[in-house]
Amino acid sequence: MKDFNRKNLLFSLCGLNCGLCPMNLGGHCPGCGGGEGNQSCAIARCSLKHDRVEYCFLCPNYPCDCYQRNPDLDSFITHQRQLEDMKRAGEIGMEAYTREQERKVEILQQLLAQYNDGKRKTFYGIAVNLLPLEDLERILKEEAASPDFQEGALKEKAAVLAEKFLQAADERGVILKLRKKG
Repeated sequence: MKDFNRKNLLFSLCGLNCGLCPMNLGGHCPGCGGGEGNQSCAIARCSLKHDRVEYCFLCPNYPCDCYQRNPDLDSFITHQRQLEDMKRAGEIGMEAYTREQERKVEILQQLLAQYNDGKRKTFYGIAVNLLPLEDLERILKEEAASPDFQEGALKEKAAVLAEKFLQAADERGVILKLRKKG
């Protein structure tokens, strides 16, 4: 969108984790406010009207009608924790939140480069988006320390990590699946 540029391309104006989005990772989207190729966005237009607020949660009108949808029907992965992620960013500050997101991007890239058996790209993307950073780091640290894991074949490593992520998700009441609009 013309005249809509932002510094932080990992976390969007409306609370999407652009740095973890498959469209961004695939080079198909520059992220919110990333210049050329931005889609027309009602929330970006709203920001321009409200003194270029950097994040919706900083706006005096937040939450507004833009957030009155049913998130349970949204299959876009970064929407699933949108409101919770904005709340967390507000609580710990954008600098700390951005560091967390940068670390999650590193973890996702590591998973895809070292543990993707050709079937796990979407699953890893979902897990990194929906699980807390501490769970992801704990699981990777535990498995890296396991000789059995390190000696296993790629397919076995991918299966072990998937099972560990599913266990962590179950403990937190998180479902690691895309939601289908129904």
